Amino acid sequence: MVPKKKLHLNFFDMTCNSAHMGVGMWKIDNDNTSKKDSLEYYIWLAKLAEKGKITGIFFADVYGVDDAFPGQFDAQFKAGSNCAQMDPIVFVSAMASVTKSPFVLARTYSTLDHATKGRVAWNVVTSYSTSSAKANGLEKVTAHDKRYEKAAEYLELCYSLWEGSWEDGSKVFDKSKDMAYDPTKIHKINFIGNHHQTSAIAPAHPSPQRTPVIFQAGASPAGKAFAAAHAEAIFVGGGKPSDTIGYVQEVRAAAAANGRDPQHVKIFPQMTPILGRTLEEAQAKYERYKAAADWRGGMAKLSQYLNCDLSKYPLDEPFDVNSIGKSDNAIHAMINMLKRFEGQNITPRIMGEKMAFCGFGPMPVGTPEMVADVMEDWVNNGDVDGFNIASKHAAPRLGNIQWTLYSAVQPYTKSPMGSMIAVGIMRGARNSGRPMPANSRAKDWKEAVNADRKASLVGGEQVSKNATSKGQWGRAA
Repeated sequence: MVPKKKLHLNFFDMTCNSAHMGVGMWKIDNDNTSKKDSLEYYIWLAKLAEKGKITGIFFADVYGVDDAFPGQFDAQFKAGSNCAQMDPIVFVSAMASVTKSPFVLARTYSTLDHATKGRVAWNVVTSYSTSSAKANGLEKVTAHDKRYEKAAEYLELCYSLWEGSWEDGSKVFDKSKDMAYDPTKIHKINFIGNHHQTSAIAPAHPSPQRTPVIFQAGASPAGKAFAAAHAEAIFVGGGKPSDTIGYVQEVRAAAAANGRDPQHVKIFPQMTPILGRTLEEAQAKYERYKAAADWRGGMAKLSQYLNCDLSKYPLDEPFDVNSIGKSDNAIHAMINMLKRFEGQNITPRIMGEKMAFCGFGPMPVGTPEMVADVMEDWVNNGDVDGFNIASKHAAPRLGNIQWTLYSAVQPYTKSPMGSMIAVGIMRGARNSGRPMPANSRAKDWKEAVNADRKASLVGGEQVSKNATSKGQWGRAA
């Protein structure tokens, strides 16, 4: 096996006391889905990831329940699908609530970055469901493209606080100078945007990364443009490399157009490997897991993603995948994914079964060496950089042969401690691929202000007129 590039593996989970991807798998003996409300579960998961040299743990998150259509709520809760939701930030995850103001969120991530010594990431998601909007006091969800416009400005404000408020060297604790922090190196950020604004000094001193690793998962034109400008890692769909390569090429080209090295944007499709010591053992597991999948819960979940009530269609008659239109209340990546089944005999029941059985991503069945070969095919022919490993059970419980899998893919995973996506962040050499503007750190603040007519220096403060000067205060370098 001669891989083209280093491979990253992430565990893919959700902090809910129910199923994330394997809907109905709680019925299998010894499944631990019902224990996901304990700190012990997440400590175990973190130790498993560290032992297995996993790059990261990717937590999905959502607000609200699946209740857009009749019967959907009952199906979701009976199946135990994405319900009994908890806040992942409490379990030291790499996710936070986008309902927080940028100032508050910037403090949260600075705190997490300090606590984890530079090992935190943020999956930037724009909410799509009406139930999520109503749970947060809104009547309806924001229009699709407008969500990305607001998200981009939100990020710019966070970048300003993380990168522009505290200079390197502001933390002193020098007894001879009777100084803990140097106030001449700490500056107020005045940010005025179309959707967000602040006038404040960033609350926390610079953390190891300053800016966390930015994950994203957009498939619409607006989502891809957002990813090309901001994302260091992108979660994508696809059942085989040929499904994904077009997206990968498009987003890498867009990143290059933004002045970035396209290979610095890491691409992660989902994968759900089913492993056995022999092919026969793996196939037997596959059949057992498939039998436990709750198609009703899967169909309710997919209906929410598509903003289309699949239960109103004949369960076992062919479904026209082109009948689903894109809306503000839908995940466009899921709609695009269904287009792969055009002309095939796919029914609402089959779609529900697929959604319940860990979704529509690749599910290689076999020995660890066979699964590693599938991964190699994706890397070589899909130009991906790793995988978010979804699980049938509450977490990637691959058993004792899990370590055999890691041995099989060791040519990819070269770091002895499990590698970080942003290479070199602990050495201050962030490899995000985003271009470093002259004023990306506060130490360049005065020079940048004097050089840029769109910014002004007022009493030792940084002023960013974001409405006319996008990206003024830089991003992680």
